[in-house]
Amino acid sequence: MPVDNDLYNRLAHTWWEQDGALTLIRTGLNDARFGYFRQVMMERLGMKPQGLRALDIGCGGGYLAEEFTRLGCRVSGIDPSPASIDAARAHARATGLDVDYRVGSGESIPYEGGTFDIVYCCDVLEHVRDLDRVIAETSRVLKPGGIYFFDTINRTWRSRLIEIKVLQEWPLTRVQPRGLHDWNMFIKPGELRTVLKRHALDDREVVGLKPRVSPFRLLRTLRGVQKGTVSYAEAGQQLNMGVTKDVSELYMGYALHRA
Repeated sequence: MPVDNDLYNRLAHTWWEQDGALTLIRTGLNDARFGYFRQVMMERLGMKPQGLRALDIGCGGGYLAEEFTRLGCRVSGIDPSPASIDAARAHARATGLDVDYRVGSGESIPYEGGTFDIVYCCDVLEHVRDLDRVIAETSRVLKPGGIYFFDTINRTWRSRLIEIKVLQEWPLTRVQPRGLHDWNMFIKPGELRTVLKRHALDDREVVGLKPRVSPFRLLRTLRGVQKGTVSYAEAGQQLNMGVTKDVSELYMGYALHRA
């Protein structure tokens, strides 16, 4: 694999720390993307989340799994990193949340077909060996009419600049581990839409996700992390991520399982 997926084992103890690289996901991305997912479910589709079965593919330390659980869903989470599953279980116990966590991968989901009302896969699709297989498995475990949420990274010059050069490689701004992402594994929305359609998942919307700060403020925040004057948790908050029409870098959306 051109990406270093083993880093999720090495860094698993930092999922819920205030000053670890993975914390950027929790404080920078989680509010914006979960807010969008919740709005789609409850306002656009009129779904009542209480008791719905939800599957988190690539759950990591349990950021989104805990949000969906608090919303009232019965959540299962799978991840190929045993250390991350241990971290997710420990945090769920500490916060009194009931989440069914299991070691597993998107290519071979350990549940029967038609089990879930909701499946979501975030920060994952750009890391998998076989995208087609992951989407096929997603479709298999979704109930007819079920909803699939996703987010991933577009393969553009902008994502190469920001996600690879600025965040991973340039010494003055690097805040993510080397090998976290490989630009060639990023996925254009049209490519993802084609795979979804092949597996009975009808794409309904794609929106962008980006910082609502100026490029100058973004660079100043990254420099603060480098110098130790800004924690990763603070950096995520300062980025002020939000929904946008611009899908040239991060994007997310949803699809419905064709009955």
